[in-house]
Amino acid sequence: MIRTLLAGALLLCAQAAAAQSFIYCARMIDGVELAVHEDMTIEVRDNRIFAVHDGRHEATTVDLGDSTCMPGLIDAHVHIASEQSPTNFVDRFRLDPADYALAAVPYAERTLLAGFTTVRDLGSSDNLSIKLRDAIDRGHISGPRVITAGKSLATTGGHADPSNGVNMELTGDPGPKEGVVNGAAEAAEGVRQRYKERSDLIKITATGGVLSEATSGMNAQFNDEELRAIVTTAKDYGFKVAAHAHGDEGMRRAVIAGVDSIEHGTYMSLETMRLMRERGTAFVPTIIAGRFVAEMAEIDGYFSETVRPKAREIGPLIQDTFATAYEEGVHIVFGTDSGVSPHGDNWKEFGYMVEAGMPEIEALTSAMMPGAVLLDRAGELGSIEAGKLADIIAAPGDPTSDISLMGQVHFVMKDGRIYKQ
Repeated sequence: MIRTLLAGALLLCAQAAAAQSFIYCARMIDGVELAVHEDMTIEVRDNRIFAVHDGRHEATTVDLGDSTCMPGLIDAHVHIASEQSPTNFVDRFRLDPADYALAAVPYAERTLLAGFTTVRDLGSSDNLSIKLRDAIDRGHISGPRVITAGKSLATTGGHADPSNGVNMELTGDPGPKEGVVNGAAEAAEGVRQRYKERSDLIKITATGGVLSEATSGMNAQFNDEELRAIVTTAKDYGFKVAAHAHGDEGMRRAVIAGVDSIEHGTYMSLETMRLMRERGTAFVPTIIAGRFVAEMAEIDGYFSETVRPKAREIGPLIQDTFATAYEEGVHIVFGTDSGVSPHGDNWKEFGYMVEAGMPEIEALTSAMMPGAVLLDRAGELGSIEAGKLADIIAAPGDPTSDISLMGQVHFVMKDGRIYKQ
């Protein structure tokens, strides 16, 4: 009952957006410069940032005091319609799509209230993330702006093949409609099917993965011809392509084929890092996912005996790869793989990035303009500038001195509407 009342209050608060507001913060990170600006007021009109003023404006309507204002954060890798648990695999046989859809409502709410006003969803079944995106856009539920790939593309037996681990009677023969493709023609068909379903981008599983019921977590799973067909067709339809990849050979092939981002990148070599720098390929590291699965692998029964050794081996390595990639100048975009780790804990990724050697200000801004550019939303998101959508958050104190303060975000405005204050 309390949760229902809270959800209703959030929606009423969101609907009561003021036509004009002046938001004062002691500090502001604008998402453009690697700097903290002091004593700033942000003027919002309707759903846009109208101006940014030095000092406290005489018409201040929202006084956030000794806080740091930032653009609404962008998480470039989530799975908003699911969350990892020991029963995940069997749940596929006992739950309906409606069960998953209803469970996703609080996931979306927690993500938004943690300060992430935009997310890129990289894989869900039954068009759940597409429908969740639409429900949020219509104002039916509270959540971040969702840019979604819909169903990921895999090869037979690959990381996103939905029939992995299922007995012969139930396996069937999934094809492009279900996200399983073999050969260039089916690869192109898989992209076109995602277009038909109204996805916003394409996600491929270029290598094996940790949580799939398949032996290898890093073998290359697409050949060059298939990758070229996907990327070429995706560009025809205006899609960017994100490539899940743990093993180096699979990610090297994907980078050469022209994907826009590499997700996870566990065994990324220096040569692949060089290729990514040359081609402008983004790296979305998802350190928190690796840390989470490594921890859960120590709990008997949490993962199957197929998944458990992969989680133990691959999970702890992502943070080290991130550290090397940062030193090598690879373009890094913030992403968590939340849904593997709990939704709402997305902010913890900042701490892991800092642990690995990235300065706090760079970790924070990796969730601002770099994400907006990757999502093709740089004209509206990612910075506090006149003309941008009014996505503004605030955390107490100065997170560039204490990154853990990002776990205490206390003000969230999305599209000019206040959801948390």
